[in-house]
Amino acid sequence: MLHFYKFCPEVSPPVPAKEIYHHPEPGKGWPEECPPIRAINSFGWDVLAPTDLCFRQVDGKWELENPVTMRTDWVFTPDGEPDDYDEGVPLEQQNAWFWEEDQKLPHEISKNVYEKISNQVKVSTFLFLRTDPNELLVIGDIPNVERPFKVLSALVDTDWYPASYPWHCVLALDRDQESIRIDKGQPLCRLYTVRRDHYFAKEMTLAEFEGFFQRGQDWIQTHGRGDHEDGTRDITRTYVKQQLLSKFSVVV
Repeated sequence: MLHFYKFCPEVSPPVPAKEIYHHPEPGKGWPEECPPIRAINSFGWDVLAPTDLCFRQVDGKWELENPVTMRTDWVFTPDGEPDDYDEGVPLEQQNAWFWEEDQKLPHEISKNVYEKISNQVKVSTFLFLRTDPNELLVIGDIPNVERPFKVLSALVDTDWYPASYPWHCVLALDRDQESIRIDKGQPLCRLYTVRRDHYFAKEMTLAEFEGFFQRGQDWIQTHGRGDHEDGTRDITRTYVKQQLLSKFSVVV
């Protein structure tokens, strides 16, 4: 299970992903009609942009035009403070920030590396996130959606790492663009959980493959419609009727 806590009331919770993000013009054969593509489109939860984000490239350097600092509506009092420390401190975080040239913390960035990643920006989700034991959190891009930026994929150990700050996603901005805008409420990145486990790949034996291939032929003969001159059979709408989709919800 994905557990979350909002930085402040203005932040939207994660929302279940959708099968369709772009409604194409009339016609047949659009990728958006493909059941496996619709399935991955709707796999996980979307983080919605907490604020408007306006990026502009000036002389090859990207800037955030509208920095916004959010403040918690709750306060934090550090453990071990004197008894007379009776006022908690609200937490604050900016909506987005870039890597710094000559950066040392939280990790060092070499000059030649900075030149390659200077178009990357960290955008706060303003969500504290954790998962159940042995569950990891995938942070990635919205599948099959073309945008002037991409989200760098990450796999985070949110089951044991007690991050005391909201998680962020890293965007790589398209250097060919002069400006990029992400409106508040638009899908920003995708979240879903996976098990920490040992996964295997193994080649089938000839006997296993023969059984597998025959099962496929039997399925096509049973569910396919019409014999074409090349021997193919139409399985339109059959696959989707038998497809078993995962479900994603937000518990209120």
